[in-house]
Amino acid sequence: MKKILFIASEAVPFIKTGGLADVVGSLPKELDKRYFDCRVILPYYSCMAQKWKDMLQYKTNFYMDFNWRSNYVGIFECEYEGIKFYFIDNQDYFTCDRPYAGMPYDIGRFSFFSKAALSILPTIGFRPDVIHCHDWQTGLVPVYLNVNFQDNEFYRGIKTVMTIHNLKFQGVWDIKTIRDVTGLPDYVFTSDKLEFNKDADMLKGGLVYANAITTVSRSYAEEIKMPYYGEGLDGLMRARSGDLRGIVNGIDYTDWNPATDKYIYQNYDPRTFRKEKVKNKTALQKDMGLTEDPDAMLIGIVSRLTDQKGFDLIAYVMDEMCQDAVQFIVLGTGEERYENMFRHFAWKYGGKVSAQIYYSNEISHKIYAGSDAFLMPSQFEPCGLSQLIALRYGTLPIVRETGGLRDTVYPYNEFEGTGTGFSFTNYNAHEMMGTVRYAEQVYYDKPHEWNKMVDRAMAEDFSWHKSALQYQELYDWLIG
Repeated sequence: MKKILFIASEAVPFIKTGGLADVVGSLPKELDKRYFDCRVILPYYSCMAQKWKDMLQYKTNFYMDFNWRSNYVGIFECEYEGIKFYFIDNQDYFTCDRPYAGMPYDIGRFSFFSKAALSILPTIGFRPDVIHCHDWQTGLVPVYLNVNFQDNEFYRGIKTVMTIHNLKFQGVWDIKTIRDVTGLPDYVFTSDKLEFNKDADMLKGGLVYANAITTVSRSYAEEIKMPYYGEGLDGLMRARSGDLRGIVNGIDYTDWNPATDKYIYQNYDPRTFRKEKVKNKTALQKDMGLTEDPDAMLIGIVSRLTDQKGFDLIAYVMDEMCQDAVQFIVLGTGEERYENMFRHFAWKYGGKVSAQIYYSNEISHKIYAGSDAFLMPSQFEPCGLSQLIALRYGTLPIVRETGGLRDTVYPYNEFEGTGTGFSFTNYNAHEMMGTVRYAEQVYYDKPHEWNKMVDRAMAEDFSWHKSALQYQELYDWLIG
């Protein structure tokens, strides 16, 4: 039995701020239980919902040297959907109203977490063959493993994988602070290890010391070797390209299934969508203040409202797009200027634009089911889950060709009768608008072609099962 340990800062259902939690919560369940014993270590955040805290059982505690003092390390555990989860408790670090407090506080919290996650292994009696680390919050795990734990035979030979979910976030702060807090020796703060533009970079440490690196789509794995996407680490990515592979994320096909989804107005499947899907649209139009019209093309957006997601492009041409026979529904929160922008357009184009400036899981399901198309003009997108969900619901994605969007949405080709959505290449507002208008033209003038595209979209398989096979192959390769 091969032993795999996930160490991460969040995982569904316990705590979630983004797609990282979906990966860490979903992937372990999909690994073949006959060959892999996979477990997960998370922080015990005080802001977790009480129903999850009630599931946890106290196991034991000990004290660990960290940041010039002896620190309490409590261990709680539970089993959820066949996977054993361990939670590291320390009230100084994890009493919080949200998982991330911002810099520099998160430096101490996640350095402590990384060292504690390694320290508890003999206590819980689990020696992994591979430790799978996720994002900068666990970047110091491979560093500590190589620098602080090699004297102990228990740890020798453990392999590490570092997964980049978004290279933009790296855990960068000044060297003196990180050296003092972590207790790591001077020699790791050099340009070939943790040093980055005269500061220290926790993710870079993980990328230097890990045995293998993955990111969440094939295209993103190529893009981050280039300066535009590399966030200053493109040289390191090129140097480690032999150990770098892109494995596209999946989505949970039990949660996201239009045939059984309890949140949507009317269930449907690939056989019945022609008749039943539109009922979701008219009910959504009614509930969200849009003009009720089963024939109007409805474009959905469910997103964090940030620059990365391409909202400056939408801001530039939204007035023009609203002259067309289309409706928009937006769900999400983020930067104030984008929140206000959508409120403004909802006021200006009442009945055509609906702005839901909050987040609701239930409403997101309704938008995926009720929209005809789904707009994602991202500046960069390591993987993206929204387009995968949209495909599953037969809502055709309109995307920019970057990262995971490029790998998962095949652009419509009217001559070959292929494709599962629409895409544009350059980060340009009018190119995006041209693609939206091309989608409108197909929707209104070639409904038969549109429905055939929906057939193809709903037939795609982006379940976790496919991704899990590629991760299993990676673990086998590492264990040798």
